[in-house]
Amino acid sequence: MIAFLGLGRMGAPMARRLVNAGHKVTVWNRTPYAVPGAGAAASDRTTGTGAVASDLGTRAVPGAEVAASAAEAVADADLVITMLRDPAAVEEVLTSAAPRPGTLVVEMSTIGPEAVSRLRSLLPEGVGLVDAPVLGSVQPATDGTLTVLAGGSEADLSRCRDVLDVFGEVREVGPPGAGAAMKLAVMSALVPAQVLIAETLAYAGTQGVDRTALLELLAGTPLGPLVDRLRPAVLEGPTETRYALGLAAKDLTLAAHPTQTMAAAARRRLLRAAGAGLADGDLTAIATSPTLNSPPPAETRPTPGPASAVAGGAASGEAPRSGRAVKLNPASVPAPAGAYSHAVRAGDLLFVSGQAALDENGEVVGQGDIVRQSELVFDYLEAILADQGCTFDDVVTIKTFLRDMADLPGYGDVRMRRITGEPPSSTTVEVSRLFRPGLLIEVEVIAAIPPR
Repeated sequence: MIAFLGLGRMGAPMARRLVNAGHKVTVWNRTPYAVPGAGAAASDRTTGTGAVASDLGTRAVPGAEVAASAAEAVADADLVITMLRDPAAVEEVLTSAAPRPGTLVVEMSTIGPEAVSRLRSLLPEGVGLVDAPVLGSVQPATDGTLTVLAGGSEADLSRCRDVLDVFGEVREVGPPGAGAAMKLAVMSALVPAQVLIAETLAYAGTQGVDRTALLELLAGTPLGPLVDRLRPAVLEGPTETRYALGLAAKDLTLAAHPTQTMAAAARRRLLRAAGAGLADGDLTAIATSPTLNSPPPAETRPTPGPASAVAGGAASGEAPRSGRAVKLNPASVPAPAGAYSHAVRAGDLLFVSGQAALDENGEVVGQGDIVRQSELVFDYLEAILADQGCTFDDVVTIKTFLRDMADLPGYGDVRMRRITGEPPSSTTVEVSRLFRPGLLIEVEVIAAIPPR
């Protein structure tokens, strides 16, 4: 029996293919009301709105059993497939599911090789692991024409090969972690290339170049396949989300490395787009959004996005009037866990409060795991900076509070991956406690807001 965990845009059609191929499948989704094909049980958990009903209809998995929890889904499974948003989600779900020895976990999300290594240490002894992220979007997932990049031992790959074949062409690329690394390497080329085309179109617009003619010419170059993907959205407007812009930014963040200079520039542009409210839209929005592709007046800064609730009467992204400080709480991160603001903008400086690994309910994420907590802290810092048009390159000073200096190597590895340019000034101290039990780290930064 197969347990399939995660029924988003990609997961639902993949689960349907397994059912249609004759496999016995139990499905589970992190958000109960979005579980497709759950029949009356799902209806009991929905709001009864047309939007939810439509979601259930378009993502249904007829013939699958629906579990109430991840643990229930994997209890009798021989094979567990995960297709979730990010490393934190995968680790949280599989930790709570606790697959039994003898089970094989096939991790198909895009989480990167380091997360695969952490996952291996989290899984119970006797549980196998294959990392098998995919290339392709919703339609290939529906048609069974994805490219599966599989990394694992020969025995584990042989055990799951027939199942992976249901999804498309399987490429066995090496040992555990190789699939995750290959996926990030591929995306490090494909995503920046699409950003480059978007910038080319923006430049052409400033010169009066006809977009249709330009796209026809570019289609005859080595960029042709990417141009063909972008062209309908550019000329007719985007019609569906195949690869969310926010996920593209996440993938490039996972791939962050000192060698990735062009990818880092593309990631900064995507983060600004996400801050402008485009995270859930298709990646083609990078080429179609008038806001992103119209240069601002020379005398003003652009507004990076509508994401902040602001005290003091100024909108998010506006320069403070008459030297006034502007308090900022971007909606892209959980609300502050106390009586403070996430950031304060004063002139050309952005002061970001200490960030900690807390979820939207104020609960500690990654108990005892310095790497996981550090990753989440840097995710929050990055989102707050992006809300004001900044990146880690604009950080001028960083202050880190560690509960135990023995955690410095784990934190340092994350920091070096996330801050890849010239390092800012820095202070790191060990403290006796942080404001909530279970927190291992808190990080605050000051950034210089770049001129636009």
